[in-house]
Amino acid sequence: MQTPTVSFIRANSYEPDVLRDSLATLLEPFGGMAAFVKPGNRVLLKPNLLTGARPGKECTTRSQLVYVVAQMVIEAGGKPFLGDSPAFGSARGVAIANGYQQILEELNLPIIDFHGVRYQTVSQEFNHLLLSKEAMEADVVINLPKVKSHVQLVLTLGVKNLFGCVPGKMKAWWHMEAGKDVNRFGEMLVETARTINPNLTILDGVIGHEGNGPSGGEPRCLGILGASPDVFALDRAMVEILNVPATEVPTVAASMRLGVCPNLNAIHYPYLDPQSLRIDDWRLPDKFVPIDFGMPRVIKSTFKHLYIKFIKEPLSAYVRG
Repeated sequence: MQTPTVSFIRANSYEPDVLRDSLATLLEPFGGMAAFVKPGNRVLLKPNLLTGARPGKECTTRSQLVYVVAQMVIEAGGKPFLGDSPAFGSARGVAIANGYQQILEELNLPIIDFHGVRYQTVSQEFNHLLLSKEAMEADVVINLPKVKSHVQLVLTLGVKNLFGCVPGKMKAWWHMEAGKDVNRFGEMLVETARTINPNLTILDGVIGHEGNGPSGGEPRCLGILGASPDVFALDRAMVEILNVPATEVPTVAASMRLGVCPNLNAIHYPYLDPQSLRIDDWRLPDKFVPIDFGMPRVIKSTFKHLYIKFIKEPLSAYVRG
């Protein structure tokens, strides 16, 4: 089995030329972008496009990071496109609200809202996950999460960012169905990440979002970029940097239970290791909110009605037996 490698460097600027040098250094241990992208590949760039409501508060992946990554993909011969399924609004609308207009136009980047197609997963528990056709059929997936605290999941990193590959309508259903049990919800997120299987994850930690995230907190300068072909190893290492016990982060704890997360001491760090980047005062949410939204019965009933009418899937496929 190949030793998992996680690359961490110090990075304090989103200025494109500086950021380009930082990303080139970050990816050098893996052979650069050309190790992941071949000529003609359709490459999904999956940023965190959570909301357009708080631009400037670092709730989303920085447009500059997406810009430079897209440039590197194009130079490797790839054909990048952006995709996500925000809980509210369209992917394009959220992106533009967060300063993406210029890069979409300059690089002629398509941006799409994900739609669902049934794909078999490796898990008996979640073999009915409805995942994005566009994500599953991309030749290469580059995951671009933001380092954030989260009022339900403690931290949201690489694995949680891939929940964006579950179409928006299905997110609400999963919050009702799997969200009643934090361990089950964590395992669903891990199975989603394992099924999407991103080729590369680049973690935007130049400026993070701490406190009452994913959107109600405040920016926090971290000065860190991280990357790995192994999203589970990257998340495991990042929680160590933030000094948060891995067992308290549902996605990381689930990846450990399911045997997809390497031991911390088994990870190779070509540059900086978590101990040298340790942050002892990262702020978690003031109060945690249950994952189950506790939607009133009437809302659940209305959701089911609309779901059956417009999505045309048997609802029983999404109910745990």
